[in-house]
Amino acid sequence: MPNDEHIIPGAENPDKLTGLKQKEIKKVAAGIPAVVSSFQKTIGEAGLQRGMKALFNLNKKGGFDCPSCAWPDPDDERSGIAEYCENGARAVAEEATMKKLDAKFFADNAVADLAKISDYEIGGKGRIAAPMFLPAGAKFYQPISWKAAFEKIGLELNRLASPDEAIFYTSGRTSNEAAFLYQLFVREYGTNNLPDCSNMCHESSGIALGESLGIGKGSVTLNDFYEAEVIMILGQNPGTNHPRMMTALQKAKANGATIISINPLPETGLMGFNNPQSVKGILGVQPSLTDIFLQVKINGDLALLKAIEILLLKEEESNPGVVFDRNFIANNTEGYNDFVAHIKTQNAEELAKLSGVSLAQIQQVVRVLAEKNKIIACWAMGLTQHKNAVDTIKEVVNVLLLKGSIGKPGAGTCPVRGHSNVQGDRTMGIFEKPTPQFLSSLERNFHFTTPKQHGFDVVESIKAMHEGTAKVFFAMGGNFLSATPDTQFTAAALSNCRLTVHVSTKLNRSHLVTGAEALILPCLGRSDMDMQDGENRFVSCENSMGVIQMSKGVLPPVSDQLLSEPAIVCGLAKAVLGRKTQINWDLYAADYNVIRADIERTIPGFENYNERVQVPGGFYLPNCNRDGNFDTKTHKAHFNIGALHDPELAPDELMMMTIRSHDQFNTTIYGLNDRYRGIFNERRIIMMNESDMESRGLKSGDLVDLHNDFGGTERIAHKFMVVPYSIPQGCTATYFPETNVLVPINSVADKSNTPTSKLVKLRVRKHMQSVR
Repeated sequence: MPNDEHIIPGAENPDKLTGLKQKEIKKVAAGIPAVVSSFQKTIGEAGLQRGMKALFNLNKKGGFDCPSCAWPDPDDERSGIAEYCENGARAVAEEATMKKLDAKFFADNAVADLAKISDYEIGGKGRIAAPMFLPAGAKFYQPISWKAAFEKIGLELNRLASPDEAIFYTSGRTSNEAAFLYQLFVREYGTNNLPDCSNMCHESSGIALGESLGIGKGSVTLNDFYEAEVIMILGQNPGTNHPRMMTALQKAKANGATIISINPLPETGLMGFNNPQSVKGILGVQPSLTDIFLQVKINGDLALLKAIEILLLKEEESNPGVVFDRNFIANNTEGYNDFVAHIKTQNAEELAKLSGVSLAQIQQVVRVLAEKNKIIACWAMGLTQHKNAVDTIKEVVNVLLLKGSIGKPGAGTCPVRGHSNVQGDRTMGIFEKPTPQFLSSLERNFHFTTPKQHGFDVVESIKAMHEGTAKVFFAMGGNFLSATPDTQFTAAALSNCRLTVHVSTKLNRSHLVTGAEALILPCLGRSDMDMQDGENRFVSCENSMGVIQMSKGVLPPVSDQLLSEPAIVCGLAKAVLGRKTQINWDLYAADYNVIRADIERTIPGFENYNERVQVPGGFYLPNCNRDGNFDTKTHKAHFNIGALHDPELAPDELMMMTIRSHDQFNTTIYGLNDRYRGIFNERRIIMMNESDMESRGLKSGDLVDLHNDFGGTERIAHKFMVVPYSIPQGCTATYFPETNVLVPINSVADKSNTPTSKLVKLRVRKHMQSVR
């Protein structure tokens, strides 16, 4: 079992705490500071010429898709200069860097020594330049040829008693082409063990939307934002996590939309935005965004939404047919009468108390919603990572159904995805629970018998490795250890494997907590040119709104030993399946058009894929909700009756949610600052309500340990600095991955099995030594 120091950097060493500095909280996001930060990071990593070439081709026609978030480009054309956000520029900078890790680096740095440094330091080392192998019992990674690496993986996979003893994880950055080949290989090998990062983020959204509306994706386009009358933003921090969304919100507001933000923290990006593409933005003339801010308690969203529905129903009863869209409800939904009967049993005052929002504020929202019918609801992890996440998202849908706000311009659902092709990977078949229709299509087109038994999701995969029933772990991208819950448990699970393999661009912590043997396979990044016979090939991605668009790298790779993800999958498939395969993997590796042609004949909506994807802006996939249809069994949308979940806290307990800092994208740490929140030079902090601090005898800067004992297992995150912050009483916030150690492996959302990273009970105890 790896010790704390390897998994949670700085857990035992006081020198690892760099010294917290607090400054005034920013009132507006982006603007000139974001532009300066973007250019500094990019030029510092890649140099002026290489860095500017990367930025000027980011999200542009003929360029490459941002490796950061999945926010869409305008329909009429891809983005212009400075359309990319600060975090997108940082992601590109680290990918475009000229720093590279070759055989000498790994010979000079033992795995145990690398494991002692922070995730920030690990990620900043540079690009992995060649395949590396860690033999059993070795302390250092050593070079290995691609041929030998594939043979090693083939040997291990073919000696398993069953294909179900292998786990094949996927990160959201994998292209459509690579994802399709990956799932095709895994299913020909014989398993549906295809967990992905969606299991940890929007799985709850997919299930809620699929059951309620018939499709697990959002219904809106970017143009709908410009026609919306009301935009509700729940459990989301666009200023840090989806900065390009703020441009759309600003345009919507200029067109008359009312923006309602619901979140436990008053995030800067929700409150104001200086658009660096406009003169007014540069001068800070029109910064405000949010019209109504509701500071809800952690997990208070469902109670809040029910309170809104009660008050809307009262307005409707006073003015029949004016508040609710009765025609839409009658023609397009079912369950309305039962839903109304349930709502009438609820008490608005009690629900307001549970939510943490005053009844007066809720009434203010109701007055706005009662008069409007073009409503968009946006949400992210603040809704999806709770025990009752699926019911909460269905309650969002209930509000939209009451108003008839689905299937018409300016209205609909918008789950905002956090990784640039996580939605596309699921479309391509990266799913542990494939539909019978998808499997039948594979069998019809590729002439092998697919596995029918559902595979493991992320949580189930971790448990299987921990129990020893899964013995090989293969990750197509990502930083599995740092992204997953219950860090000690997950580390022990990975350590139980015979072999762990990671396809990666940069070094991360998952390379340092390994199975008996380990491989790192370096791949091309989005910004890298993918040359074959003198041609720079392109791949494709799907954004949050279901648009498929091409992505072509523009930079010479930092090493000639990097392979594309499709090439890696093809090499892997040949080594594992040998003569048993029914598929010409060499043809796929040589010509990506062939991959897209086979996607076209396998997955609906990809007609004329190779032609349409090269049209500037790409093409939309079919979306039944967008067309006013619902692909449920009854062909109608469903009202849902969700039960409240009020997790009781002991007198000495608080509720914690994990969040990102501004210098962070998912598990990638770009720096130690959280500029918009006024927190600098430290990540091991806990944001607390001042009343909770006072009742525990704590003051700003005090050093504390965080304890969780869910299921009878004690989990401790050591040495966190207390930061007073505007957060509801009884609630706290910390950065992940540092506090993933506190997220219990068995605390998951109903139905989706998503870890409840936004709903963690903890006790805050003073550390033995004071901060000096």
